Amino acid sequence: MEMYKELCRILDKENVQVEEPMHRHTTFRVGGPADYFLTPACEEQLRETILLLQREKVPFYLIGNGSNLLVGDRGYRGAIIQICKNMNRIRTEGTHIYAQAGALLSKIAAEALTQGLRGFEFASGIPGALGGAVMMNAGAYGGEMKQVLVKANVMKESGEIYEIPVEQMELGYRSSVFSRNGEIVLGAEIHLEKGEKEQIQSRMEELKKQRTKKQPLEYPSAGSTFKRPEGYFAGKLIQDAGLQGFQVGGAQVSEKHCGFVINKEQATAREILSLIEQVADKVEGEFGVRLEPEVKRIGEF
Repeated sequence: MEMYKELCRILDKENVQVEEPMHRHTTFRVGGPADYFLTPACEEQLRETILLLQREKVPFYLIGNGSNLLVGDRGYRGAIIQICKNMNRIRTEGTHIYAQAGALLSKIAAEALTQGLRGFEFASGIPGALGGAVMMNAGAYGGEMKQVLVKANVMKESGEIYEIPVEQMELGYRSSVFSRNGEIVLGAEIHLEKGEKEQIQSRMEELKKQRTKKQPLEYPSAGSTFKRPEGYFAGKLIQDAGLQGFQVGGAQVSEKHCGFVINKEQATAREILSLIEQVADKVEGEFGVRLEPEVKRIGEF
């Protein structure tokens, strides 16, 4: 109760949930309850919350839109901190967009379109938030975050907040210095170019048609399940291994795109995890290539 009271003091009661089901907050639509589910309204609240959790030795995990996440059926023992609800402001100055870490990429892309700025169309259909996109150097259709980032505001484990230019972020394929050092992205500055609104919208609609045609958007999923192995395509390896439509319980390798594992029929997290592991084993056995999941896994399964 003391922990609950202290969290309510920092965040206000409406931003502190207890035993919150995580299936409500992940795009896979699975996951048991988190001990605490916290939605800070600003950087200072986030900082105070993290310092409290560290002092009390309570595990915590930050999420945005829950779009690249698999939470175990038995839930998460600790605190889930979600930043999408409140820390999602976006503003534009000239050709620069400044956004908080909880801003959805789709919202930033919509803002770029409104302002007649091109270069962010690739991210318009990625279902995640900016913080995770920076941390994992998210990309699609030939574009990636490192092409448009200028700098980011970051919080160290100590609570210190500092600014880091893109050149020091060590952005690679689905990786960055933040994915290795555990520091938290609070927001970022994006630089785009002036463009014609009609052309920007046309490109966004073209990419939307491609995604709708090729990806199983009608089912809950976490997007591309596996990282692209060097020299190969994960979806092609899975298809060549004869796993298209392969199913474990309610979890399935999409028949539409083998790179996606979907929640087809009220799957459990354990079924999804088992499917991912069996696919990786089968592909390695067939081709000697070990597929590495892109989806983050937390909690008790």
